[in-house]
Amino acid sequence: MSYSTLEVTRVGPVGWLVFDRPERANAIDATMFTELEAAWAELNANPEVRVIVNTGNGASFQTGLDVRELASDREAFREQSRRTRDFELRMTAWHCQVWKPVIAAVNGVCAGGGLHFVADADIVIAARTATFFDPHVSVGQVSATEAIGMARRSPMEPVLRMALIGSYERMPAIRAYELGIISEIVDPPELLRDRAQELGETIARNSPAAMAATKRALWGALEHGLTDACRAGADELVGLWGHPDQDEGPRAFAQRREPHWRRPEPEAGSPGVGSAC
Repeated sequence: MSYSTLEVTRVGPVGWLVFDRPERANAIDATMFTELEAAWAELNANPEVRVIVNTGNGASFQTGLDVRELASDREAFREQSRRTRDFELRMTAWHCQVWKPVIAAVNGVCAGGGLHFVADADIVIAARTATFFDPHVSVGQVSATEAIGMARRSPMEPVLRMALIGSYERMPAIRAYELGIISEIVDPPELLRDRAQELGETIARNSPAAMAATKRALWGALEHGLTDACRAGADELVGLWGHPDQDEGPRAFAQRREPHWRRPEPEAGSPGVGSAC
């Protein structure tokens, strides 16, 4: 599929979903809303893609809804307004039931709805010059699902501070690292994509089936209490019994070689976390 607001490519085992509206700070217009769902589905269904990196072109990572388009053409967002109301958004990997590992590589400004892509990634790295802020209340909007997602990664007070100060304060990458919102700062910033590719290739050496089951178990734990989460995790563990990768892993370890994992089957997602979306 061709895209007008995104770049969707593959480098070895790593798929890339790149926001490509740099002239508008990669803000999400009505077209990007539609293309995001298609892009996640394309990368998720490609068996050659083991890991997905999400980043942006230009000086911004992602700045959320294009409020200028919203102000001039509310009708363009009617379907997405309905999806927001009904909790059926399809913007992020979590929304779209992508069980492949997802790395967010934050290259610059991440604001407002862009925080969804940080909150819903599995691993987040950032350039030293990246910044984070939430301008919702500064333009008369409510910060809700983005901030709730961020509160899973950070203590509550910094999230509330970001949500309530709005556009008047930005969180630098070093502070995001201290809070656990990101796990790595890349310096110099121009090496961010190289580092994301390297990290993706490292992760891609692991069993695709085992990683998908692990991701479902860990994200599922956020939806349940301790006992229910552990029971669901045990189901994922047992569900992989008999899979060829479970024999190949120990065999490769004993033979001191790289394992030859079972090629993942194309899939568009499976019921589980975020199924209400």
